[in-house]
Amino acid sequence: MTQLIKSLQAWGFENFKKTLKQEMEGLNNDLLPLNKATCQGGVADDSNIAVLVNSIMTTDTHLQINTGIFFYEIIAGCNCNDDPVAENTYCEVLVSINRTNAETEFILLS
Repeated sequence: MTQLIKSLQAWGFENFKKTLKQEMEGLNNDLLPLNKATCQGGVADDSNIAVLVNSIMTTDTHLQINTGIFFYEIIAGCNCNDDPVAENTYCEVLVSINRTNAETEFILLS
């Protein structure tokens, strides 16, 4: 399971959103549910994602962060030259960080 240790350590400090954004943008799409968010039959390109923090909720055990993620969906062979095309795509992902051990779950919302 993925751990967002730096983000958990930054919780409660001014740099939390920046730290979370950097940690998530450094993950590959095997860990993020981006391929489930593609809408044109392509695959997610994780080389250039942008994460926004939409909202934060806390429980006794978890940090629940609603994030927006912009990424490119690579669609193979859909133009005249049969070259892949990159389409800008957006999805929302709930990031649930365990406050004890930083274990993190990513849940695709839209």
